[in-house]
Amino acid sequence: MTEITKAANIRNFSIIAHIDHGKSTIADRILELTETISQREIREQVLDDMDLEREKGITIKSKPVRLLYKALNGKQYIFNLIDTPGHVDFSYEVSRSLAACEGALMVVDAAQGVQAQTISNVQMALEHKLSIIPVINKIDLSTADPEKVSKEIKKINGLSESPILMASARDGTGIREVLEAIVKYIPPPDGKLEKPLQALIFDSVYNPYQGSVVYIRIVNGVVKPGSKIQTMSNKNNYEVNEVGIFMPKRKKVEQLSVGEVGYLTAGFKDITLTKVGDTITNSEQPADRQLPGYKKVIPMVFCSFYPVENDDYPDLKYALEKLSLNDSAISYIPENSPALGFGFRCGFLGLLHMEIIQERLEREYQIQLIATTPSVLYRVYLKNKQIIEIDNPSSLPEAALIDYIEEPFIELTLITPSQFLGGIMELLQDRRGVFKNMEYLDKDIARLLYHLPLNEIMLDFYDRIKSISKGYASIDYHIMGYQESALIKVDVLVNQEVVDNLSFITHKDKAYERARKIVDNLKTAIPRQLFEVPIQASVNRKIIARSTVRALKKNVIAKCYGGDISRKRKLLEKQKAGKKRMKRIGKVEIPQEAFMSILKID
Repeated sequence: MTEITKAANIRNFSIIAHIDHGKSTIADRILELTETISQREIREQVLDDMDLEREKGITIKSKPVRLLYKALNGKQYIFNLIDTPGHVDFSYEVSRSLAACEGALMVVDAAQGVQAQTISNVQMALEHKLSIIPVINKIDLSTADPEKVSKEIKKINGLSESPILMASARDGTGIREVLEAIVKYIPPPDGKLEKPLQALIFDSVYNPYQGSVVYIRIVNGVVKPGSKIQTMSNKNNYEVNEVGIFMPKRKKVEQLSVGEVGYLTAGFKDITLTKVGDTITNSEQPADRQLPGYKKVIPMVFCSFYPVENDDYPDLKYALEKLSLNDSAISYIPENSPALGFGFRCGFLGLLHMEIIQERLEREYQIQLIATTPSVLYRVYLKNKQIIEIDNPSSLPEAALIDYIEEPFIELTLITPSQFLGGIMELLQDRRGVFKNMEYLDKDIARLLYHLPLNEIMLDFYDRIKSISKGYASIDYHIMGYQESALIKVDVLVNQEVVDNLSFITHKDKAYERARKIVDNLKTAIPRQLFEVPIQASVNRKIIARSTVRALKKNVIAKCYGGDISRKRKLLEKQKAGKKRMKRIGKVEIPQEAFMSILKID
């Protein structure tokens, strides 16, 4: 097969879907049908190789794999499948995968129908000018209603004319038809073999022996071991050691050419120099321009990680460097806390993203961590016309210097069965949501559009929505910009000393309620001392809530049998003076459980 016909017989596609609509199971059936994996290797979620992915039943990282398929027309085709995550927090992973493809399978559950994240992913695919093939999955379920779901799909902008396929990934129904549709409706890559090399880095992992292993999609040209290459963002030159493909494990090949997806190693020892979205070209005959790459991702949720053992700080730094290579959506800077020692202030795309990174650090690198309360990025306008951005409440200037504060707002799309509308709208109202629109997708399913502050969905929002809707509601959101809000900082004092890591920024109407919960929680989390410990919440040095950890008392008059009362009084006064002195010089150790309990206040 010549290189030119080879490019014509390549199909690069992703699978996009809402979380839990059977995307990974369809990928499994495609791998089986194309005999990419043997019967001995078959298991559920083949492409989800992280323990966390298998435990939670979700895809976290996009995975590429090459499949060989002999179509009904007798031709042999090369399929490059890039599996994608389904949760809103990993939409950046999805956008990177779509940039390396010409088409996408849109999988929709036949019982649940079109969900918020499905619509979001379709819009992303259309922006990349991809051919979309809708697939209604789980048609074997007793609750399946393919006809109703087909009507919902037809209502999505850009899909009204698309042919809709029916499938059941569980028993393999319709998978052959899906593969034939990929051949028919997804166009081949349109790059040129004779042009200078242009390869898009869409992911990378770290190997202790080979350095960074970059995952690439060849747009133009060819690359092979021994090729002299250059990363176009920083003009660094390297020599290629190895190129290969994913079957689904890594397999060396002689070369990669137009349209192919694979990996490349070239002794990239400095992991910071292989940026996702960069273009690799030939250093002797470089391309005249970079590929579009990806827009810079902006973290919106911030949290501090501190090692439980201070000696683990260098290990935490090393672990974050390695993880940021594999997940370029993480940002981190060092910080120091009087209460918790040395740690890092990290930025994430969302709460699930934060939770996954914390678990990966603890599991893959065996580091025990303390995580502080998550917060968002605020924009502070000072009276001297200066504008500063802060992601840590302890960095907020004095109230007298501040003119006003802006916080990030989101546009939230929520799809829910209409029977749960009342409870969900009440929750959104409580979270400072502004109603914008409501439409019925059919007589039982409604779509809500709200604007609300990102800070209001930080702690328990997803859990509350799941609880109210019994798990049937789906959410998608995007940042729509900053708006002015009446925000104040609440400081938490333990034994008259401010504990920076417990401070938080909130709307003034919610300050007392949240402060009350925090001081009550801390009262049970902080162990009793030999002296009384006051726990206070203050706004602009004015106390708004207080709890007290009672002192442990020794009965100093137990040895007094009878005698004059003045003797007992003298002993009690002596004890009282001792406790007063102890309170003045005593230090209260705040246990890790106290920080953990703050995260559960809502």
